[in-house]
Amino acid sequence: MLEQITFALGTMIAGVFGCVLYFFMSNKLLDAALPAKGVNAGRNINRANRIRPWLFMFPALFILGLYLVYPVFNSIWLSLHNRSGRTWVGLDNWVWLVKDGKFRESLFNNILWLITVPALATFFGLIAAALTDRIRWGNFAKSLIFMPMAISFVGASVIWKFVYDYRAAGQEQIGLLNAIVYGFGGDPAAWITLPFWNNFFLMAILVWIQTGFAMVILSAALRGISEETIEAAILDGANPWQVFWKIKVPQIWGTVAVVWTTITVTVLKIFDIVLAMTNGQWGTQVLANYMFDWMFRGNDYGRASAIALVIMLMVTPIMVWNIRNARKEDI
Repeated sequence: MLEQITFALGTMIAGVFGCVLYFFMSNKLLDAALPAKGVNAGRNINRANRIRPWLFMFPALFILGLYLVYPVFNSIWLSLHNRSGRTWVGLDNWVWLVKDGKFRESLFNNILWLITVPALATFFGLIAAALTDRIRWGNFAKSLIFMPMAISFVGASVIWKFVYDYRAAGQEQIGLLNAIVYGFGGDPAAWITLPFWNNFFLMAILVWIQTGFAMVILSAALRGISEETIEAAILDGANPWQVFWKIKVPQIWGTVAVVWTTITVTVLKIFDIVLAMTNGQWGTQVLANYMFDWMFRGNDYGRASAIALVIMLMVTPIMVWNIRNARKEDI
């Protein structure tokens, strides 16, 4: 334990001093290469001012390139090779992907998640934002709704396993959902093993987590709406329902879209919940979990890389659109 703490502190200290040394030396070398004195002083100063920001950004750009750009090209390369990554197989992995039934199941489930989770999380977040801003104990309610955001996906899955827990009829039901059903005279069911519908039971976990995120962002947007437009609508005879849906929501539509797409990116990478709850069984497989299976259980780097690239191709357009929309919001 002491060795680990010492190593962690040493790493932190070395990192801080390394950054200080890098910035000091890079500035010194730049000033030496482009002196601010002499015949070309003015031109050198302009050049140094253009170069200096790139010197400061270089460590971050290098790390981003190492951990983001390089893996993309490496995945493309591996997707064209066999399971060991050594023998060239061309497009064989991609042909397999198109024909594989489990991949089609994963793709269908991912699309199902994309349609359901962002819509529900954004809707519930919007309703929660509007209601909590109108009540006295709204801040306390917001903290309760936001609290699931502090829980890991695996931790949330463990909590919801107790909600969906199944015991045979006649036994004590410790699962909340089955306890309610059984209490009203129904038969308990193994909810997460029910084909198709079990996907929605898993989606409920992510909706529960992401509603708090949507609520916080949308609440800030609602508070930024001009009171003049609301007062004008009320004077024109609009009721609270019309004020909310026809006056407030259109004014924060850009923020709603950003929240929607942010949750969409999270959904495309969903892995932890499926792994912890069903491990992809009973028709709940998703792309990220399927990639994990082929990479670490099947030891097939080629097929796993092909699946990873499919996820990247689905995520990239949404992220680009999200960034552009966020910039428009700033403007």
